[in-house]
Amino acid sequence: MRRLLASTAFALMLAAPAAAQQPDPDKAVQGSGTLPAGWMARVDGDAPLTKVKFETMPPGWHITLGPAAIFYQPADTFSGNAHLVATLHLFPGATHPESFGMFLGGQDLQGANQSYTYFLIRGDGKFLIKRRKGDATTNVVGWTANAAIKAADSTGHSSNELSILVKDGKVSFMANGKEVYSANAADVDTKGVVGVRINHNLSIHLEKLQVHRM
Repeated sequence: MRRLLASTAFALMLAAPAAAQQPDPDKAVQGSGTLPAGWMARVDGDAPLTKVKFETMPPGWHITLGPAAIFYQPADTFSGNAHLVATLHLFPGATHPESFGMFLGGQDLQGANQSYTYFLIRGDGKFLIKRRKGDATTNVVGWTANAAIKAADSTGHSSNELSILVKDGKVSFMANGKEVYSANAADVDTKGVVGVRINHNLSIHLEKLQVHRM
């Protein structure tokens, strides 16, 4: 009996990582292939825009994704001091803890040398800050739990206001008005386009994206 129990426990231990690593292919999303006036996008893996659904839906826009993508309005740029604000609502449907949030300092966003710093959250209440240079990414801070981030409720919904304050050489990353991380401006990207990044298979309502130059 002891040998049987031990064998069963060992089998369960082997099965757990396999279950956790189940594939999560992009969902089949049928988009129009166009974006609302003034918006641009870059879809991961050079996937076509028809796999992205981006709709004007007051207040704001609703974004439903197969592949991950960034969205931005080229006029939303800044250099120097600024306060950047985005309000995002997570809708149910994700089968994995995929992330979403905002980016700043965007350069060459349609080219091979794209670069930006992005501030993302997940439905489990964690955040991440990374920098992108071309195809390479590096962590500024890895996935970290913070009570300021509103985790998804039992139905899969969450609502969070993310903001980034760039002032006098410092950058403060905030969730719902509370700082979750700060950095020297020299250590992140702070000059360029502001937008949102949403990972694959998510349904997100972007209520607002604002650039307050100071």
